Amino acid sequence: MNEHELKLLKTNLPKSPGVQGREKYLNSAVLVPLVMLNGEYHLLFEKRSSAIPQGDEICFPGGKYDPEQDATCEDAALRETAEELGIGKDKIEVEGRFDTVVASMGAAVDPFLGILKIRAINELSIDPREVQKVFTLPVAYFERNKPETYFVRLEVQPSYVDENGARIVLFPGKELGLPSKYHQPWGGRKFRMFVYKTPEGVIWGLTAEIIHELIKHLKQSTASSRR
Repeated sequence: MNEHELKLLKTNLPKSPGVQGREKYLNSAVLVPLVMLNGEYHLLFEKRSSAIPQGDEICFPGGKYDPEQDATCEDAALRETAEELGIGKDKIEVEGRFDTVVASMGAAVDPFLGILKIRAINELSIDPREVQKVFTLPVAYFERNKPETYFVRLEVQPSYVDENGARIVLFPGKELGLPSKYHQPWGGRKFRMFVYKTPEGVIWGLTAEIIHELIKHLKQSTASSRR
């Protein structure tokens, strides 16, 4: 690389932080929907249909980024929310976004904070193929109630046994001449999991991470305004 190439490289570096190698992740987006009810903002949640992946779990509306339909991840969040909740995009006002969440299972999720311009949740027409029900909880509930913290163990598996009993090698550490510790599963790092126990059920995983981040920003903003 010469001086000219270095200058070209510098101009082509990312202008803002992102997720390196993002194309290897499942890219998706969610809306963190706020609804004004009885003079205070509530978070709106979905309980997934039993017939879809991660069925019966509580989540925010959203889904996979589709480059054929979505110009941006924000577009994906709005499209999926409109489809799942039966609400026009003109009734969703995006207020901003949170940092990308990189999940342990290989997904990169962009959360967008938005206001649903409705007076009651019965104005929604949910898609029963994807959503069992919707409900709300006051944002203040999560300010008052901290999540419980648990851990899972993450391990790199360079091979696995398929349904026919055959071992499938994904990463041939031995053949590559790597140290012996990479011939077998390695890692074993603990990974933090937040869990909120609510009157509507347990909220955990990515949804709980996003709620925790929202409350953190809210408390920081409130504290700054008092200085």
